[in-house]
Amino acid sequence: MYPRRFARVRPTGRISDAGKLIVGPKAPVIDCRVIDYSPGGACLELSGQTKVPNRFELLHGGTKKRCRVVWVAGRRLGVAF
Repeated sequence: MYPRRFARVRPTGRISDAGKLIVGPKAPVIDCRVIDYSPGGACLELSGQTKVPNRFELLHGGTKKRCRVVWVAGRRLGVAF
């Protein structure tokens, strides 16, 4: 995971919706807030200093996306789909 140092490749939509991180079949679901969403990824904000694995699934708006963490800044993280 690296600090964000690149320009956006695709246009995004700023939103503030609830989402859930599914990290494993027996792991508890982690609540998050979806700050920014695009076809290629999203910016998420966690409620606390929760550690998340490098790969997980995001449940948002009735869809489930496989995610890979690209950058982390405090409680926010950027993911690629």
